[in-house]
Amino acid sequence: MKFKIFIFILFILASYGCKKDLGNYNYNPPSEPVVVNFKDNTFNALVGDSLILRPYIQIAGASPLKDLSYQWDISVEEDARTDTYTGYPLKFIYNLSPKLRTAKLTITDNRNGIKYFYPFKIQGGTQFSIGTTVLSVDNGVTKLSFVKPDDKTVLSNLYFNLMGENLPANAVQLFAKPLAYQAGSVEDYWVVSQDPIKNSVIIDGNTMLKKRDFKDQFFNAPAKIVPQYFEASQGIPTGVINNKLYLSITSTAPFAPDFGKFSNPQSGNYTLSKFITRTYSYFFGFDPQKKAFITFDSGGNYMGADYTVTGNAFDPKNIGTSNLVFMQTVPGISYAFFKPEGGGDVFELSFNVDMMNYNTRSIKPIYKRVFKGASLVQTDTQWQQSAVDIIYFTSNDKIYRYNPVNEDLRTLDANFGGKKVSMIQLSADGNTLTAGIDGSLITLDVSVGKNGVVTKTITGIPGAPIGVVIRK
Repeated sequence: MKFKIFIFILFILASYGCKKDLGNYNYNPPSEPVVVNFKDNTFNALVGDSLILRPYIQIAGASPLKDLSYQWDISVEEDARTDTYTGYPLKFIYNLSPKLRTAKLTITDNRNGIKYFYPFKIQGGTQFSIGTTVLSVDNGVTKLSFVKPDDKTVLSNLYFNLMGENLPANAVQLFAKPLAYQAGSVEDYWVVSQDPIKNSVIIDGNTMLKKRDFKDQFFNAPAKIVPQYFEASQGIPTGVINNKLYLSITSTAPFAPDFGKFSNPQSGNYTLSKFITRTYSYFFGFDPQKKAFITFDSGGNYMGADYTVTGNAFDPKNIGTSNLVFMQTVPGISYAFFKPEGGGDVFELSFNVDMMNYNTRSIKPIYKRVFKGASLVQTDTQWQQSAVDIIYFTSNDKIYRYNPVNEDLRTLDANFGGKKVSMIQLSADGNTLTAGIDGSLITLDVSVGKNGVVTKTITGIPGAPIGVVIRK
């Protein structure tokens, strides 16, 4: 009897198992997305350009766009974060520093919630080693753009597109900070601004990504920072900040993090105009409070007006006005242009500077006269001076060439269509002059025998250029 009961139980269990198994034969596995030529591949990206990944995807019995969702994760190891984007295709302005990065595409089947993973890599690169960097002002907004070597492709408002924020307002200079002791190179761009709220910005010269705020250029930043002008002698920045002279610290190795930072201003009872010249043996500038030419020795020690005057055309220790319009001094004959504080014509000073030897430090005034182009000078007139003392300056929609030796003043041939010239920059060899007008950069030939004929025009610049760096 017990044996019959046991057989009956086995029969019931076998029947139940067969009935359950019948359901398995009706199971249909979900279709899996097919992603063609994507998994484990490496894709190139250029900083500042659009990265677009649009792999071919198909899935049986479903729509890749309607039934699937997409998530793209890019690892940023140096910041211990992951940048995530959603949607198809992947499309954004690539703003990560150049290196090989791991990434992952996650595809979710919205019908059943199943996720599929496809790893890939991105090889980031840079396109900014050759081309033209332009700083401009567009309706009060500071913008940084880059022109590719074809002189046609303009990556406009690049900084905003990369960083998602505007540059500080009241920009006064685009300074190309070179690598230490490598004059002519570009390690960083300093967007020098006098914005009372936002710091000036230091931008990586290779990636155009923000490196740091300008206050981080100091060991101990002053409470108020009003940067006015920077230059780089032997690749080492010198600046006028808060009307004081600042020198870079060079006591550490060039690769050390503190190399090139600013410490305290050079001590002394002085104020300093932005028109300062550095030579191997001295600094030469103008003190608007003392209304006098002042000097510093080669180490930046303040020497003031500790020089002799060998002439009576004017008094270098009392110019009579604080309003210096333009000055560029050189060993030998130099020129400076001043405007009287109470009004009147701009006057021109010519003088000889000899500061090479402490025992013979002197200024020799040569003449003081009304500048022949005085009626053309405006508050926003831009100036450039060549190595052979040819002076270019702007007035509304015109550029003028002035030779102080014979007072030859002429208008350059270039026609800017009535647009105000916002910037001029002379090439190192003195043969070309780059001019900025609203929306454009224009190159003029000012070599011997040429009077500023237009040789190249770049359009698509947002607003009026105020600074340009050309890398060849």
